[in-house]
Amino acid sequence: MIKVAVYCRVSTDKDDQANSFEAQQRYFKKYIDRMPEWDHYRTYADEGISGTSTIKRAQFNRMIADAREGRFGLIITKEVSRFSRNILDTISYTRELRALGVGVLFVNDGINTLEPDSELRLSIMGSIAQEESRKTSTRVKWGQTRQMERGVVFGRSLLGYDVKGGIISVNPEGAEIVRLIFRKYGIENKSTSEISRELREAGYKTLSGGDKWSCAHIIKILNNEKYVGDLIQKKTITPDYLSHTKKYNHGEEPMITLRDHHEPIIDRELWDEVQKELKRRNRHTLSLSGRSNSYVFSGKIDCGECGASFVSRRKKRSDGSFVRRWCCGGAAMRGAEACGVGRAIRDDAAAEIMGKAIASIRFDRELIIDNLTKLVSEAIQSGEESAEKLALGVDRLMKKKASVLDSFISEIITEDEMRLMTERYDGELSALREKIANIPACERDNLRNKVAAVVYGEAGCDTMYKMLLEKMTVYKDGRVAVRLKHLTEAFIFSLF
Repeated sequence: MIKVAVYCRVSTDKDDQANSFEAQQRYFKKYIDRMPEWDHYRTYADEGISGTSTIKRAQFNRMIADAREGRFGLIITKEVSRFSRNILDTISYTRELRALGVGVLFVNDGINTLEPDSELRLSIMGSIAQEESRKTSTRVKWGQTRQMERGVVFGRSLLGYDVKGGIISVNPEGAEIVRLIFRKYGIENKSTSEISRELREAGYKTLSGGDKWSCAHIIKILNNEKYVGDLIQKKTITPDYLSHTKKYNHGEEPMITLRDHHEPIIDRELWDEVQKELKRRNRHTLSLSGRSNSYVFSGKIDCGECGASFVSRRKKRSDGSFVRRWCCGGAAMRGAEACGVGRAIRDDAAAEIMGKAIASIRFDRELIIDNLTKLVSEAIQSGEESAEKLALGVDRLMKKKASVLDSFISEIITEDEMRLMTERYDGELSALREKIANIPACERDNLRNKVAAVVYGEAGCDTMYKMLLEKMTVYKDGRVAVRLKHLTEAFIFSLF
């Protein structure tokens, strides 16, 4: 008796009765019953999983493992496309199984891998299956793109919005939390760590129902354009129809952007202000005058009386704006009488003192300015709007136009669809070429002036301050001693 395993890859479509698990079970039971020398070992079935890869097919992988242990001598399956739509997987696994003495019978295709000419026939059928999978993937992606252009939302619900049936609608409870986050960041000027802590303390729940708010979570919400009513789709793509691996879309495919697509939770004025603030605080953004994401003087200011570190405090002005001050941590914890320094230093005053300290350093400033100007100029030219990157965008669009023609010739899309897609790509090409034509020459003189202002201590630069400052010490009489890294000399200034 030959022990026989059955492999099915079944559809999740309830209307697809011909390929349902029950239908295939009945079919293969009758098929095996007609073979007196066969004994049904077991049936392996993967439900609703693509056949282009075996990575996520648990039952397929278990079947291969059982075959390696010699638990059966034959596998029967409906057709090559049910076994695998990846020609490399098909050949690889059938060769391994044949080496183990296990054959695979593809009933509808009439192929038995134990026969001498099976691999040639299998290669032909496997190639056809793989090509059909490619065409199906192209059709599906094309259809999804057209739906996105019509405003159908792909994706899951998020804090403040419910997404159901491709329609996005405001969730009032979540929307209040979103408004609170934007207000705290954009109006109250609080950090993401402060916001996440306050949300936890107030008992606000995340979308999953937990209370584990994090800085990354807050940043993700602040960056999500859906909250201002816009919709950007195709942020991630699946470039390989065989592996189905998702990756971030860095221009390989055009994103679908729809402005004022749905009801906003945040008004556009606050949204724009928050986006500016995010860029301003981003520690990875090259800026000659911006603020970094962490405070420049955190842990860098000491008390000259008790030695404790100064801590940050925010004070609201009469006009509603805020000013940051640094006060002795020892006095804050144990009372002013425990320290007696009696001094606080404002953030802008500390920055001014740092500028004076840098201006007091003796070094070849002109050489430093030339080198920095060159580096910043190169960084600007390598940005997103550089001529080189725009030219790459033109090249990608030309390739997409060529693929549209291939799809039309292969009868994947109609003539009308081809014309619409070509017109869209032509419009994008015109816009890119206009950008290339309008790229101005780098204003080197203006840039050099900005760099010079920083080097001479006339303009602030958080990045430089953080790199150079070793310690700043505040004394009771108003003196401030500044020690810079790699220098033995301390610079003394007065708060008065």
